[in-house]
Amino acid sequence: MGALYDFPEGTMAIGRLDEKSEGLLLLTTDGKKSEEIRSRKVEKEYYVMLDGLITNEAIEHLSNGLEIRLGKTKYKTLPCTVRKLVTIPEIAQHSGRKRDERHGPTSWISITLREGKFRQIRKMTAAVDFPTLRLIRIRIGKITLEEMNPSQVTEISNLIY
Repeated sequence: MGALYDFPEGTMAIGRLDEKSEGLLLLTTDGKKSEEIRSRKVEKEYYVMLDGLITNEAIEHLSNGLEIRLGKTKYKTLPCTVRKLVTIPEIAQHSGRKRDERHGPTSWISITLREGKFRQIRKMTAAVDFPTLRLIRIRIGKITLEEMNPSQVTEISNLIY
């Protein structure tokens, strides 16, 4: 992290993004604030690029909660807000492989959760047969990516979520 910005001693990430995911990451030196933001009190919104054209039935299954595997156990996800995005989000292109129409159709959805199990969204979309191709966290509470660029750091003095 030191290559991005001169962060204060003891800075830690609030939550995490796996190596294939992108988007908003909040950092803090306050462990209590970190725990509060990671709790179910605060919504987290993601834009998800899917393999295939998502159906209304699949959106309904995702919204109502469905069973995924967490290690060796099964877990039923909490109900969440899922909506199909009509226009492709204007988000900076990532450095990974590009997917184009030669590989088949794709669609985008927004998923807003109040929980965050290990690779939960990827497991949820796979469970309804629309695997995740790109996952971008765009919002934590009231804090959004807005027009930030990859690796950009913005200091927030009064954290309201």
